[in-house]
Amino acid sequence: MSDDRQKKAFPVSWDQFHRDARALAWRLAGAGPFAGIVCITRGGLVPAAIVARELGVRLIETVCIASYHDYTKQGEMEVLKPIADVVKGAAGAKGQGLLVIDDLVDTGKTMRLVREMLPEAHVATVYAKPLGRPLVDTFITEVSQDTWIYFPWDMGLSFQPPIRDGVA
Repeated sequence: MSDDRQKKAFPVSWDQFHRDARALAWRLAGAGPFAGIVCITRGGLVPAAIVARELGVRLIETVCIASYHDYTKQGEMEVLKPIADVVKGAAGAKGQGLLVIDDLVDTGKTMRLVREMLPEAHVATVYAKPLGRPLVDTFITEVSQDTWIYFPWDMGLSFQPPIRDGVA
């Protein structure tokens, strides 16, 4: 959540996320074939695995970008790991034939950075907010900008802080 205006909660269960990721794969089936998938970590890992399975894609790479340095404020963009040259070689340096996957496009800051890296890749997210939506080629569900999505990996019966924050 970037500020106090984000008050709406949109909890997503594992079942719902799996259905939505498979729906994304269904939409992407006609846009391929794809030489490989580049998932934006960490949120893109789960939908990338589902889409890769559904579309039969075996070449999967990550680009590791940190923008949320805690769960409430988006900060400066930091590329922790760039895209490997082997993936670019399979599809072309500009990403033609690659599929970029993330769970959500929010403000679009992360996606702008990835689009600079792979300007010709097809970009897909499960969820999209209005500020980031123009940067995505395919998505499943749009939510308002003031909505916070609680993904299943963040949830128990209530919000679960990561173990690294000292909660067991």
